[in-house]
Amino acid sequence: MASRRDQIRMTDDELRAFLDEGRIVQVATVGPKGRPHLVPLWYVVDGDGLGAWTYAASQKARNLDRDPRATLSIDEGVLYHELRGVMMECDVAIDRDPERVAGWGFRLFERYGPGGELSPEAREMVLKQAGKRVGLRFSPTRTVTWDHRKLEGAY
Repeated sequence: MASRRDQIRMTDDELRAFLDEGRIVQVATVGPKGRPHLVPLWYVVDGDGLGAWTYAASQKARNLDRDPRATLSIDEGVLYHELRGVMMECDVAIDRDPERVAGWGFRLFERYGPGGELSPEAREMVLKQAGKRVGLRFSPTRTVTWDHRKLEGAY
């Protein structure tokens, strides 16, 4: 008999679709006093990981400078039998090159904007912000998924 864990695990294709549908990732870093620092971010799927950007002076960026590891969580559902999600333990690469940081910004605004190509005004806004931001590349070292819908209400 398969374990419940095996029964609710997402396949690689299901995980990719879930990440493509998701909108917000919760990012946990280790704060200066050793406690978790948890914040939401927009993200883009980047190969087997995720990418984002944030202000260089933000607490999460300072935390990642000190300890370049994070745990990410994306989930959805209200009732227990609807819950599905992913938790990724990640190594994080911080990119400070303004051109590459702008690339993350362009991808984010294309994903979360009204659709299609960015207007010249939106591109200019991203370019202006890139100098104050850093790019974040989250590379999973461990991934755990769950989709309780697969149990079809049987527990």
